[in-house]
Amino acid sequence: MKRSTYLSLILILGSLTALGPFTIDMYLPGFPAIAADLGVDVEAVGLTLSSYFIGICFGQLLYGPLLDRFGRKRPLYIGLLVYIATSAGCVFATTLDSLVVLRFFQAVGSCAATVAAMAMVRDLFPVHENAKVFALLMLVVGASPMVAPTVGGYVTSAIGWHSVFTILACMGVLLLLACIFWLPDSYKPDTTLSLKPGPIIINFWSVWTVPQFYTYALTGAVAFSALFTYVSGSPKVFMQVFHLSDKAYGWVFAALSVGFIGSSQVNTLLLKRYRSEQILPVALTVMSIASLFFVWGAAGGWLGLAGTIALLAVMLCCLGFVNPNTAALCLAPFPRNAGTASALMGALQMGAGALASVFVSLFKENTAFPMAVCMATPAIISLVILMSGRRVIASRKAAVS
Repeated sequence: MKRSTYLSLILILGSLTALGPFTIDMYLPGFPAIAADLGVDVEAVGLTLSSYFIGICFGQLLYGPLLDRFGRKRPLYIGLLVYIATSAGCVFATTLDSLVVLRFFQAVGSCAATVAAMAMVRDLFPVHENAKVFALLMLVVGASPMVAPTVGGYVTSAIGWHSVFTILACMGVLLLLACIFWLPDSYKPDTTLSLKPGPIIINFWSVWTVPQFYTYALTGAVAFSALFTYVSGSPKVFMQVFHLSDKAYGWVFAALSVGFIGSSQVNTLLLKRYRSEQILPVALTVMSIASLFFVWGAAGGWLGLAGTIALLAVMLCCLGFVNPNTAALCLAPFPRNAGTASALMGALQMGAGALASVFVSLFKENTAFPMAVCMATPAIISLVILMSGRRVIASRKAAVS
């Protein structure tokens, strides 16, 4: 593969993967403005984020079989068209209920991009390069939390939160054009796959019962729910608890994302000497320790803004190692039905994220403690899942040999 082709593929696939995170991050600084405009409190606006996560969870399961049955591009085009239409609809939303519903369908559209991109990594690149490619995608994805909230903060301040969704709709149009003209067909449609509920469920079940899949899918999903907790809880923590402006919050959010991006690129270098299976337990152990300090400091009230930012930076750095390695290990056993495997992996991740975001939004306490607890819990649970699952994988391999 030519280097120019390789880089263009990484850019397009990374942009597809980043569409969902960008759609989340860009409107976060507008939470107070949305709440004031729609006559609700900031916690209620969090429901638009929860509905987005639920929509992605549902959409992942919808697009997985479609991507394997009809190829990667046709379902992708449909998803992007849904995304464009619903983003435009959000511009004209006048009630919280309508915005919640539109965000759900916006997510259903955007997740076609994520599932297709994940499956196409498995299609276009050798298995042993998948973790490296996912790390490179994270470089593109990582730009979204750096750019999106900062841009969103300035756009909201200058011309209102509705304009954020105008920009998102335009992004959807540009991505659709890029996919039509520059993204290659990577997979021959499998016409033997049935789209009836029974065979679809059987296909998902055949993926789920592979120990390597459920171990790393659950590990990644539970750990990554800490990121969704951070995304959902950070507007309140930084803008209400620590009294930052929407612009200042955007800059803090962007600065914290540097660790997430940087660690995913360090992961690429480490993969030259270590396997993904070696990197994961170290990252999750450090993340668990940092999260316990976060809970302790938030409960005691002595952590402060600087301490909160420092511990969040450590945890996000750890997640930068977790995500590409769990994704690569999940998809490795599936050369044929990578779309279904990618969809199930994404659905687990977004389902866990939706639960975490809803849970943290239920707390009315005006401190960082609820967010700290909701980030520490998945960090520790994911480490337990990883250790337990690896024993199952080892015993299965021993039994086969």
